[in-house]
Amino acid sequence: MCGIVGVIGSGAAAPLLLEALQRLAYRGYDSAGIATLVEGVIQRRRAEGKLANLAAALAASPLPGSVGIGHTRWATHGAPTEANAHPHGTERVVLVHNGIIENHAELRAELEAEGQVFETETDTETVAQLVDLHLRQGMTPIAAASASLRRLQGAYALAMIFAGHPDLIIAAQHGAPLAVGFGTAEMYVGSDALALAPFTRRIAYLRDGDWTVVTREGALFFDAAGEAVVREVKLTALSGAAIGKGEFRHFMEKELHEHPAVIGDTLHQMIDPGTRQAVLPKLPFDLAALPRAVVSACGSAFYAGLVGRYWLESIARLPTEADVASEFRYRAPPLAPGGLGLLVSQSGETADTLAALRYMKAAQQHIAAVVNVPESSMARDADAVFETVAGPEIGVASTKAFTAQLCVLACFTLALARARGTLDRQQEQALTTALLEVPGRAAEILDTHESIQRLAARIAEARDVLYLGRGACYPIALEGALKLKEISYIHAEGYAAGEMKHGPIALIDKSVPVIAIAPSGPLFEKTASNLQEAAARGGQIIVLSDSVGAAKLKGIASETIVLPGVDPFVAPILYAIPVQLLAYHVAVLKGTDVDQPRNLAKSVTVE
Repeated sequence: MCGIVGVIGSGAAAPLLLEALQRLAYRGYDSAGIATLVEGVIQRRRAEGKLANLAAALAASPLPGSVGIGHTRWATHGAPTEANAHPHGTERVVLVHNGIIENHAELRAELEAEGQVFETETDTETVAQLVDLHLRQGMTPIAAASASLRRLQGAYALAMIFAGHPDLIIAAQHGAPLAVGFGTAEMYVGSDALALAPFTRRIAYLRDGDWTVVTREGALFFDAAGEAVVREVKLTALSGAAIGKGEFRHFMEKELHEHPAVIGDTLHQMIDPGTRQAVLPKLPFDLAALPRAVVSACGSAFYAGLVGRYWLESIARLPTEADVASEFRYRAPPLAPGGLGLLVSQSGETADTLAALRYMKAAQQHIAAVVNVPESSMARDADAVFETVAGPEIGVASTKAFTAQLCVLACFTLALARARGTLDRQQEQALTTALLEVPGRAAEILDTHESIQRLAARIAEARDVLYLGRGACYPIALEGALKLKEISYIHAEGYAAGEMKHGPIALIDKSVPVIAIAPSGPLFEKTASNLQEAAARGGQIIVLSDSVGAAKLKGIASETIVLPGVDPFVAPILYAIPVQLLAYHVAVLKGTDVDQPRNLAKSVTVE
């Protein structure tokens, strides 16, 4: 889940590389480094920690050269030290790598027997030493790279430069994304189009097994067998102006305040204003004929998928299973041909979710991807793509992308229900109207979130926090707990409210806040009963509800956040916002790094 970038430029490469790395920092920030060719000789600058440390190193010791590669690291093999920071290499070749080389130990033993001397603990250096051995034996850079790639096992994206070859980058992809950018007398490679957006909008994507020879004149592409192939150059919709905090302290705060616009844009993409019906892109399969669905995702995207499972079963009446992608394929579930595989991912590059997609595809499932990056690997491999119109999300903790995923799943549910005949026209229009009201209700929460800020001061003192929810709001309890853990480092757990009496109630005492996601509706009375049990044990009951629910729980709640009243169908979308806001304000009070919490990276492209 590291970020890589390469530049063959007309001026100094280092400033361009550093700018691109800043846009890739969401992929990792344990360490960073840049290498360029200076009069044909490889030179490097590396630094432990965040990009500011690398920028300081470059300011103290500038790095000239118009050809270079850069890397921002999330550690997998080896501690996050300067010695283990990329680029890695020798005096002949240096490279950057995203992913894991699974057979690195075997290769390392073989290379050391051949006299190659290693300097680091990383699996990445194994690749550099392998290429170097081939160069030492007289191969050209292209031949050395090609021979080395054939030996690698695992998931990787690579970019390498060679001493004495000032107009050459060789890059490769296998299980991790890589893009090539075409400029005017300049060329680029990067982990995604976002990194290259300030430089060019003309992008070609490598496919799994591809490698490319990039020169100032363009790029040649080869498949895993070494055969020349053509990869289409597309115009990406991303722009270099898309990233910035504006007037906000953190990217996460900015992205939280983008909820109303993102929800509105996503809904307007999927709802016909004339008919007030959810519309889908043309599908290569029949919705009405689907026998069942399987939802798979990771992290917050999985919680969005859990909400989707409730909707698909209760509204569209489609039997639906949901599983975390990191477990799904290893469980090896039997899948009858003709079912729907529904994958959810912000980046569209999450390794475990991609593996689940490929398992489903091999089992002859129709594949639909809910993604925020239409050029992503997942989108390219899917039969149908439902795009979340969230724009770039830089904060590691997902916010606006989560609510956009919920909106897409809600619209998909309505379209599926119509195809299956489980909703009449009046019911469909009522639910569609409820969806279209969510952007306005989201804005109301953001305009009056002082009560959440006050609550944050109380939660910041806690050591443990419990979140409760029922039905489609149970996954929102999971989301609230995850956000608090991710960015404030407070231990938190989300539970289905009815499960409290089956064990977790033992944890409750007067020091444990119990946060209930409790909109009024069909399941409210059940949740209220569970909260009575928690209150009887001395728990601090904190309720997120509408005015009706808040009034009913006034006697047991020590604090209540009153939210706008909405149809129970859309409550999960709306209630996601205050739990995210609460986590944000708690993290700010605790002084943690909100946008780049420890040990985490945004796009998890290793298993």
